[in-house]
Amino acid sequence: MAKIPTGQIVAEVTRKEYITDHFIRVYLYSPEVHQFQNTVVGDNNKIAVPPAGLNEIHFPILDENHQWVYPAKDVAPAIRTYTHRGIDLEKNELIIDFVDHGDGGPASSWVRNAEAGSKLGVMMRLDGKELYPAAEWYLLVGDATAIPVLSAILETLPETAKGVCIIEVHGKEDEQILATQADIEFKWLHNAQPHIGSELAAAVKSVEIPEGSRFGYVACEFSSVKEIRTYLRKEKNWTAQELYAYSYWKAGVAENESQEIKTI
Repeated sequence: MAKIPTGQIVAEVTRKEYITDHFIRVYLYSPEVHQFQNTVVGDNNKIAVPPAGLNEIHFPILDENHQWVYPAKDVAPAIRTYTHRGIDLEKNELIIDFVDHGDGGPASSWVRNAEAGSKLGVMMRLDGKELYPAAEWYLLVGDATAIPVLSAILETLPETAKGVCIIEVHGKEDEQILATQADIEFKWLHNAQPHIGSELAAAVKSVEIPEGSRFGYVACEFSSVKEIRTYLRKEKNWTAQELYAYSYWKAGVAENESQEIKTI
């Protein structure tokens, strides 16, 4: 299998803003942002979060023997999966949205305390990637962590497309207006404790799926992804090509210890 070309940069916060009560948008500057000019907005990428109290990024290094040398534990960053929300090549700026989970996780804790000059490592593929195939009808499903990728999809859907978008957030205050030219029915679910349970699967099962070409993009907690995928594949006979399912996180387990689920 060919190696996917990737790049890595150290970027600095220029500003941040609360989009909603639990959603923080961060603007990051780096003179090397241009290397990601062909990266598709909405693609899954990695961020390297420095340990608390350290404002330096220590990436793993490939030595002369082509072996990865990892930094010492006291300086090693926490690696998390994120989606960049936008890129401005004129300003050398990346935009990344974070869900504010409190200080329990490294990424949430970092963004809550981030200020101008705070550093973040960013690792992204350098080439383009298709987020979704052409279809007549779309089922878009996710929790708060999926809003960036679902937003990217919605913004690029043609006006001829139809579908349903189901998103679970903390509460009414975290609902967003997501731009799209397509004919999309939005369903917002409120859940202040997503680590305990979710109604996403039940909401998906209540959707009336029309005849015709279709595609589903599902991104949320592990158990919800598994239930939704099983329902669509086994009960509704969706093919692998009609569904992409990805778990960003697993309840009770840190991302570096959890398993990613993909259906492509």
